[in-house]
Amino acid sequence: MSDNNLLSPNSAPHSDVEQIKIKSNYLRGSLTETLEDVITGSIPEDDNRLMKFHGSYMQDDRDLRNERNKQKLEPAYQFMLRVRAAGGIVTPKQWLMMDRVAQQLANGTIRLTTRQSFQLHGVIKWNLKKTIKEVNDAMLSTLAACGDVNRNVMCNPNPNQSEIHAQVYEWACRISSHLDPRTRAYHEIWLDGEKLVDSQDNDAEQEPIYGPVYLPRKFKIGVAVPPSNDIDVFSQDLGFIAIIEEGRLKGFNISVGGGMGMTHGDTKTYPQIGQVIGFCTPEQVIDVAEKTVTIQRDYGDRSVRKHARFKYTIDDRGIEWFINELHDRMGWKLEDARPYHFDSNGDRYGWVKGSDGKWHFTLFIQNGRVKDEGDYRLMTGLREIAKVHNGDFRLTGNQNLIIGNISSQKKKKIEELVKEYGLTDGIHYSALRRNSMACVAFPTCGLAMAESERYLPTLLDKIEPILDEVGLRDEEIVIRMTGCPNGCARPMLAELAFIGKAPGKYNMYLGGGFSGNRLNKLYKENIGEAEILESLQPILAQYAKERGEGEHFGDFVIRAGHVKEVRSGQDFHS
Repeated sequence: MSDNNLLSPNSAPHSDVEQIKIKSNYLRGSLTETLEDVITGSIPEDDNRLMKFHGSYMQDDRDLRNERNKQKLEPAYQFMLRVRAAGGIVTPKQWLMMDRVAQQLANGTIRLTTRQSFQLHGVIKWNLKKTIKEVNDAMLSTLAACGDVNRNVMCNPNPNQSEIHAQVYEWACRISSHLDPRTRAYHEIWLDGEKLVDSQDNDAEQEPIYGPVYLPRKFKIGVAVPPSNDIDVFSQDLGFIAIIEEGRLKGFNISVGGGMGMTHGDTKTYPQIGQVIGFCTPEQVIDVAEKTVTIQRDYGDRSVRKHARFKYTIDDRGIEWFINELHDRMGWKLEDARPYHFDSNGDRYGWVKGSDGKWHFTLFIQNGRVKDEGDYRLMTGLREIAKVHNGDFRLTGNQNLIIGNISSQKKKKIEELVKEYGLTDGIHYSALRRNSMACVAFPTCGLAMAESERYLPTLLDKIEPILDEVGLRDEEIVIRMTGCPNGCARPMLAELAFIGKAPGKYNMYLGGGFSGNRLNKLYKENIGEAEILESLQPILAQYAKERGEGEHFGDFVIRAGHVKEVRSGQDFHS
């Protein structure tokens, strides 16, 4: 990047998305008119860009494309709708709403995301407004679930430290609320709110944090509670690490500049892990979050969207530049970072008793898909539990679900329902499967190059006999798969990862950190299932035989020379 661009980051012609945003009159565009068009199930691309801010993407069923084309029909257009729940906590009543909407207005399933949100798939255009209204009537929202704004704020569920978690969760909610877009467009379009502004020249409405063109790209925030890093704090644009001393929340260490997405073949794009820059008290987190977002608003690249994430803003200018800019905007300085330790980034399954005496049950939900399938009546079982449960449901950052805050009186009843419907903590699965994640990919994601959610269970079926053979069935290894390199399941942090390259072909990566503190490295490119299994077998056998005591798989493959250690995204492709 030239010195001129460093001084004036937005001097180059802005991308077409920036023009769409500035013309949209605070995210209104022509969405109202588009939704009333009964001729087609699709919407124009400009409006689809704006729909993301309202929590939805237009998609089509790629399994049906060829057949519908032969029949001279338009693609099977549908919408993915994402529902935000800061920190991933919802009430039983809200769970029942999601279940009802999924059954009546979507494809009959619920998808738990890697950002502790819900996704509904298969919502047709004519049902969008009704679906969003039901979500809002239940005190949830789809606003800012997608788009160039701060997304759902993640928070460690941490049922073991209930009092600490309650405090941390409250700060996560306050950060989320503070960074919500202020535009009334959402209420006008979806909730029949009164139209307050007719022109973007009218000063009746402003976005005090984002401004009329919002951020250059999406922005992600997560709050972790050591020793668990289950929200992958170093993958976040802005991460807060809770510091607990003598049983009290003292404040947060701050990590900046994480981000997973990249583009195959473009070495100027890369995943990155966040850098810890200091410490703040709980009362200071809102100021840190706001000022960090405004720095990205003002300095992020609005010309090249592939280069627009916060990680590039920091890498281009340097971490010291960012710290000085942050201090200038806040008018005070961060303290030195305080000691902390992460020991994993997975979930603890089964029954756990919290410090307040309440019980929590963590279910393993393969790739986050809630549905009934044969004898495994997951969706029905959770529906029946929600009818009697008086605690909460907690979505984890690993696509699993905690039935939380169960009283001793209710525990027996919920145990009976868990057994009746065959719900599982996954203990009979391999540890590898319990530490797996996959993105949706085919058939609905338009970016997918290969299968992910539908294929990873099959691949695991074929890896597990290798684990059994070498005695590693109960060894915790983090494995993740995505259908493209955008990084939705955070594969670049996994000890073993597969990123889709083409149908049936994947890039294989090794060497991520078990606690989410290190990127992995490309091991083999563009390989299919046979070569994946052929490559893995000797490495797993070697690991089983030669690993040190307590040595994780990601650490071993580096020590054994299979891949180089990657501590910065700028070394990811080297």
